[in-house]
Amino acid sequence: MTEENGFNYSILASGSTGNVTYIETSERKILVDAGLSGKKIEGLMNEIGRSLSDVDSLLVTHEHKDHVAGLGVLARKYKMDLYANEQTWQAIGESCGKIDTAQKHVFEMGKMLTFGDMDVESFGVSHDAAAPQFYKFMKDGKSFVMLTDTGYVSDRMRGTIENADAYLMESNHDVEILRMGNYPWRLKQRILSDHGHLSNEDGASTALSVIGKQTKKILLGHRSQENNLKELAHMTMENTLMQHDIDAQNDVVVLDTSHVEASPLYHI
Repeated sequence: MTEENGFNYSILASGSTGNVTYIETSERKILVDAGLSGKKIEGLMNEIGRSLSDVDSLLVTHEHKDHVAGLGVLARKYKMDLYANEQTWQAIGESCGKIDTAQKHVFEMGKMLTFGDMDVESFGVSHDAAAPQFYKFMKDGKSFVMLTDTGYVSDRMRGTIENADAYLMESNHDVEILRMGNYPWRLKQRILSDHGHLSNEDGASTALSVIGKQTKKILLGHRSQENNLKELAHMTMENTLMQHDIDAQNDVVVLDTSHVEASPLYHI
């Protein structure tokens, strides 16, 4: 059961192959993205003792396949309400099959919507999609921020997301592993660009610039299976925090996420 104060969240999957996050309060059950097959998402929900049949809302960040692969299947099977901005809906088009228009709602970039007892604020990011946006979840003075799929972090973004209790922070790639790897040069340029993804160092620098006295957890997200190592991403974040006198073992805990295994259900 969800405690009355605060809320629970689990990173069901995070990585280049698929992304899904689950958030719950005593009143609402929300997914962010559906970047895996419906069957896989069902299995990940079962891992944390939850059911997709209880989910009432699904928020979409952008139209890339690793974020919407299962969107149509979940919409048709579970009849949940779906939220994205207008440009993202246009970009998705018919790629996810037929979705009942009554289930499709517009969540404008830079706006706040209330879902039962939780407020959710959207904010734009810099990525090569139509109008990519991520979300800040707020309840009882507590907040959780999701920030992946961005090539850089602007001052405006920092102002929106500062001093959250927990972050899902992108640590997509190690720059040298990416440069030396087998990806085509054009793809490497895309990932490294301002419309690509945050490197381990970029993610750590961003975390350092936004964490505050409330911050207790940083979860490392959207890690590339080809261009990164879990241990390297983790070490980069911890070392950056400790170099600035932040105790990464006790004050702000750094946690890994997986593209195949759900995280525990954390409480804020």
